[in-house]
Amino acid sequence: MLKPCYKNFFEAGTDEAGRGCLAGPVTAASIILPEGFSNSILNDSKQLSHYKRDILREILEHEAVSFSVCHVFQEEIDEINILNASFLAMHRALDSMTQVPSFILVDGNRFKPYPNIDHECIVKGDGKYMSIAAASILAKTHRDEYMAKIHEEYPMYNWKKNKGYPTKEHREAIKQYGISPYHRKSFRLLPEQLTLDI
Repeated sequence: MLKPCYKNFFEAGTDEAGRGCLAGPVTAASIILPEGFSNSILNDSKQLSHYKRDILREILEHEAVSFSVCHVFQEEIDEINILNASFLAMHRALDSMTQVPSFILVDGNRFKPYPNIDHECIVKGDGKYMSIAAASILAKTHRDEYMAKIHEEYPMYNWKKNKGYPTKEHREAIKQYGISPYHRKSFRLLPEQLTLDI
């Protein structure tokens, strides 16, 4: 059973998706749920089907007090590293909210403090608190939508299915076709990689 607000109203949950991918952005969402919000299927996005995530995205975007989703793309990931890019995506999502949060709940165990607003990191928070679970769903669905879009440009990598994660199929395609402009050049794209022609 997910818990509602942890400390106070206008509490934002924030989470990211795509941190372990070889291609595409890392995407973060922040959301403030209305007081008393409840939904029987809301859960960590990884525990839900694609169909349920899409249903929840529509509900959450309609009912949220405020929400925002931001991508940090591969060029910036390569420049500042994936951990900093994840923090940056969360900060940008918080920056873009129409309601300033009074407190921030962050999924995970590390976060770069956001100016003038207290936060708490919750390990596996997307399975514990509604606001973090909601953020995980928005981040995941928006990123999946983006990966399906760029799949049309580079169908050989099958991003529509693997979403840029390091599946065997994805790595075989990199071996066969080389890399695309959407790949993260700072990542180990092939297990046996020593050098890759970029």
